[in-house]
Amino acid sequence: MEHTTTAMTQEKKVLYTAQEHTTGGRDGGSSRSSDGRLDIKLSVPGTPGSGTNPEQLFAAGWSACFIGAMKIAAGKMKVKVPADAAIDTEVDLCLKDDAYFLQARLNISLPGIEREVAQALADAAHQTCPYSKATRGNIDVVISLV
Repeated sequence: MEHTTTAMTQEKKVLYTAQEHTTGGRDGGSSRSSDGRLDIKLSVPGTPGSGTNPEQLFAAGWSACFIGAMKIAAGKMKVKVPADAAIDTEVDLCLKDDAYFLQARLNISLPGIEREVAQALADAAHQTCPYSKATRGNIDVVISLV
């Protein structure tokens, strides 16, 4: 089937492409970015290995992106996200019936912001954050204000 575009369709603009080279996987492997800014050892979660794991990397990426999405929402609402805003993100690697899956909790701290404004920022960010979009409907996610 031929794909046609209409005047309403916008071309996507790629803003950034992360390039990683990974060898060996989570059991003693490593990952290095094409620009050399990330160069890490990998290890299995819960083992005494010296490396990180995909779940930790996912949690770090998601929380950093989510804070950025809250800042965009705050700008639209004419609110300032406090400098000490933080997210404690927990990503669980689970196993059920021989199938692995993830679940997550994002615990958001926005000191000095009224609770209903903070909730509006978190709700807006969860709708616009690319990580939230990628996981929506795929994993259980709990967003909480702390």
